[in-house]
Amino acid sequence: VHTTAAVGAPKADSAAAAVRALNPDVEVVIHRERLTAANALGLLEGWDVVVDGSYNFSTRYLVNDAAVLLGLPLVHGAVLGFNGQVGVFDARRGPCYRCLHPTPPPAGSVPSCAEAGVLGVLPGIIGTMQAAEALKLVIGGAEPLLGRLAMLDAWGGRLWEIAVAKSPGCP
Repeated sequence: VHTTAAVGAPKADSAAAAVRALNPDVEVVIHRERLTAANALGLLEGWDVVVDGSYNFSTRYLVNDAAVLLGLPLVHGAVLGFNGQVGVFDARRGPCYRCLHPTPPPAGSVPSCAEAGVLGVLPGIIGTMQAAEALKLVIGGAEPLLGRLAMLDAWGGRLWEIAVAKSPGCP
């Protein structure tokens, strides 16, 4: 959604322009503020589904916790190197992100995308999978990845699932 012509523009603005160019009938709501513990509930409240494409652990845990408190399903996506993952977390019906990863990893133990790199097509693949999961949740009639995590090795051409159970000790 971000083009060379948009270099220097806020990501929220360039993403909104790209969405409007695809479909001018879509209502785009822009939030030009960083998600924080102070504003997370207010920003996520009132939506049907939360789609998380954040690239740091503190934001990922904050989004999960806010979704749990608001009773919203969360479509998770993450990429690093040649690998990506997509899952649906909904504490009302199954596990949340903390059931899979109870605490963030120690600082510096996982390389960042800037350090490890990301295969250029991977965010698009994972983002499209997340969009499909969000549509399944909104429209219904399909089986979302609730309690399952789809793992993609794009370089090796492999896609597999792992089961994620609701943790009895998860707060």
